[in-house]
Amino acid sequence: QVRPVESGGGSVQDGGSLRLSCTTSGVTFSREAMGWFRQAPGKEREQVAALYGGGRTWYADSVTGRFTLFPDNAKNTVYLQMTSLKPEDTGVYYCAAAHGLWLSAPTQPGHYQFWGQGTQVTVSS
Repeated sequence: QVRPVESGGGSVQDGGSLRLSCTTSGVTFSREAMGWFRQAPGKEREQVAALYGGGRTWYADSVTGRFTLFPDNAKNTVYLQMTSLKPEDTGVYYCAAAHGLWLSAPTQPGHYQFWGQGTQVTVSS
């Protein structure tokens, strides 16, 4: 059964860094897609990054240049390295898995079938 599990959240100061991890089984990163989403209080869930198409990456404009997504296939883990964090990056971060071979980035929550429980990221000014 595919069950993503996130870890690595925490509290940092403005400009700080965090690395989130998403470990899952039942997904082959070379064939399927993984996405990172976040949800701030009172706001809709938004996607920040995706790994798809056997190693391609996609990033939301708001995080491009600051966040980097990379897999460790041996550990069935996808990492989201977050640098230059801002207070507006605060939220619960979710990892999700999408079955199927994606030739373009899956950028909608409905594209993903399996979701983790989320990990809290708080950035203070």
